[in-house]
Amino acid sequence: MPFVKQQQSETIGQDERKRVRDCASLELQLSDQNPTARRWAARDLASCPESSAALVEQLQQESDSSVREIILTTLTQLGDELAVASLVDLLRSEDVALRNEAIEAMKLLPDEVAPIMGNLLKDPDPDVRISAVNILESLRHPHVETWLKEVIEQDAHVNVCATAVDLLGEVGTVYSREALENLKIRFSNEPYISFATDLALKRIRLA
Repeated sequence: MPFVKQQQSETIGQDERKRVRDCASLELQLSDQNPTARRWAARDLASCPESSAALVEQLQQESDSSVREIILTTLTQLGDELAVASLVDLLRSEDVALRNEAIEAMKLLPDEVAPIMGNLLKDPDPDVRISAVNILESLRHPHVETWLKEVIEQDAHVNVCATAVDLLGEVGTVYSREALENLKIRFSNEPYISFATDLALKRIRLA
């Protein structure tokens, strides 16, 4: 029985891809009732540089998680200004799953995200700042420690600082030692900050 279902799915996929595949048609297929058609359209739009707007519009209303995943993948492949701006907007979404998916997508765009990281880390919304720190976890960029050090020196929100300290425990060097010691003093009444800071300092000493 599973083989029959798989065979049927493959047939549907092949049929959907027989449709016209120019960029305009693919954008129209993003709203097709069949999620398979939407998936193939989203995947094939990776070759259409001007398709970010249509992908973002569909992403905001897409209910199928597999289609949403492909749309996000295509946006990271396109990586243009609109795609990155749209991913930033998703960091403010009340949909936790979508917000986490946006974080994972932005981790794949270090060159595109790096220029806006400073603004993200100073966003008025602490949840966006926490998301920005989470993006830094996999953002292979030479300024990661500098950004984290600035967070624990300047951010007034304990949860943002706690998230940054956790990551500094993995990537921190002697460069961040004084900032970590000062943070422990600044949040002396916060047990977790004290614990995480001590752990980060210990790892730095042993490095």
